[in-house]
Amino acid sequence: MNKTEFAKRIRRGDCLWSAGCHDVLSAKLVEEAGFDVMLTSGFGISASLLGQPDVELYTMSENLGVVRNVSAAVNIPVIADADTGYGNAINVMRTVREFEQAGVAAMIIEDQAMPKRCPAIAAELELITVDEGVSKIRAAVAARRDPDTLIIARTDAGTKADCIERAQAYVEAGADMIQPISRGFQNLEDIADLKAACGRPLSLQLMRWLETDLSPEEIESVAGIAHFPLVTLMSATQAIRENLRAVRRARSTQLDLPAPMSDVSAFKDFIGFPDIERLQNEFMSKLVEK
Repeated sequence: MNKTEFAKRIRRGDCLWSAGCHDVLSAKLVEEAGFDVMLTSGFGISASLLGQPDVELYTMSENLGVVRNVSAAVNIPVIADADTGYGNAINVMRTVREFEQAGVAAMIIEDQAMPKRCPAIAAELELITVDEGVSKIRAAVAARRDPDTLIIARTDAGTKADCIERAQAYVEAGADMIQPISRGFQNLEDIADLKAACGRPLSLQLMRWLETDLSPEEIESVAGIAHFPLVTLMSATQAIRENLRAVRRARSTQLDLPAPMSDVSAFKDFIGFPDIERLQNEFMSKLVEK
């Protein structure tokens, strides 16, 4: 599915399923698993690149480097977590152009004040004004070169009413989708109310009650994109932790590890060694013969 088909499916009301990635290897695994699209998770990139919490410690360029490598390595649409856009409306314009050139199909821009705080941890979040949020979305829409590059406006407003107000303002400014990150939503009906009020597809990160309380069919009834944002990061962290502890205790890998390891030969095939060997034979065989 290319970017044009992705945008068409979102606009006609399909629900696409997504998993978060934090590097190129996890991105390739998301694609292999059959997801429709993928999300470059800021939470995951901050953890894997810096070993630090998701509080906008990495720079735009550091985030962009991971996103560019991911986009070049996979054939499904990539949705970039562009945080706050890294500044005011003018900064957002550069951010949009850079991420679009990196090959993304969509990007998420949120309305937290800089530096952002992780809503999964912080008790309180500081938001920019609605007017400033609108100016950022207007700038993002103006800056994109391709109208099929979707702008997803994220709001961290704390109540349902505030979230709906901001969502409607961001849609008026040109946002293609809305992503709510709000503790003010408690059930499916609340999410359905938001969708109806803003008139745009929703990008939902499936965490907390959205993940535990809703069936896939209920999620599809309200979501344009349904993300499992942390599945790769948390799966890898736990498996690596358990296996390393077991190997350290036994001082050997020749034991039944808690998490099965990939066969080296199968991993070589997955990561592309056969393709490289074919290219070496095609373009370098005469050099080897000499």
